[in-house]
Amino acid sequence: MKIVVIIATLGRKEQIVPLLSHMEAQSRLPDEVVISAPDSSHIGDLGAFSFPVTTLFGAVGLTVQRNAGLDYVGDRFDVITFFDDDFIPAGNYLQRVAEAFAANPDWAVITGRVLKDGATTEGLTWWQGLQALHAAPDRDPPGGLVEDRVSAYGCNMSLRSSMVQSLRFDERLVLYGWQEDTDFTSQLRRRGRVVRVNNIVGVHLGVKSGRVSGERFGYSQIINPVYLIKKGTVPANYLLPLIARNLLANIVRSLRPESYVDRRGRLRGNLLALLHLAKGRITPEYIFEL
Repeated sequence: MKIVVIIATLGRKEQIVPLLSHMEAQSRLPDEVVISAPDSSHIGDLGAFSFPVTTLFGAVGLTVQRNAGLDYVGDRFDVITFFDDDFIPAGNYLQRVAEAFAANPDWAVITGRVLKDGATTEGLTWWQGLQALHAAPDRDPPGGLVEDRVSAYGCNMSLRSSMVQSLRFDERLVLYGWQEDTDFTSQLRRRGRVVRVNNIVGVHLGVKSGRVSGERFGYSQIINPVYLIKKGTVPANYLLPLIARNLLANIVRSLRPESYVDRRGRLRGNLLALLHLAKGRITPEYIFEL
């Protein structure tokens, strides 16, 4: 079973070499790693690794960059794994993904369990991420090993290539692409199961560089889910509570914002999006104008 890893990156060249070096210790090495970036300044000098590394350069945007990777790999691999550039996989990550797909031919998508997620905090350093990974017990977690999900978590998700076929990420979800992972992998539920396997693990550092402004992100928090509901790819009962939680969090926390989140900018973006919705305007691309 051949595995390719695709990493879309922007403005985080300091993350790339440590991640590739860390992947050298995988018990099952990738057959190729593809790095999709706007240009070489986002990657830096890579050096040599135990697996082939291919770089792709093109337009800016998570969906566009991931699609460039999918177009490049085509049907040459059995499994396509997406890692964020700030995700640290456990040493047996790819081995367990390959074993799980081989044992379950009806599975379309596997996402791993995130042991610690810096995206919900001020973020983690590489050293803190490694500590969290090494501190995790090497045994099956309590409760169910496999959970069916509406969608995968985009920082780490593996796809059965034969079920992906011509499906691509929606490029109307521009720049940071909020909920692009939900849209893409939710569509794959029509072709197979989307599951989280809880003994496939890693740590998400949640690096803050390379992200969009608070106002742009806040606009996407409202508009992108509504766009997907209208598109019909993700259930409304999954996305509407997400919209409500984000809006409430931005209202409450804008009074005393965290140092690492632009809550007031997000709230401004939320309110502008609600105004546009009241006018019947559902345009994810509008963030280019903010």
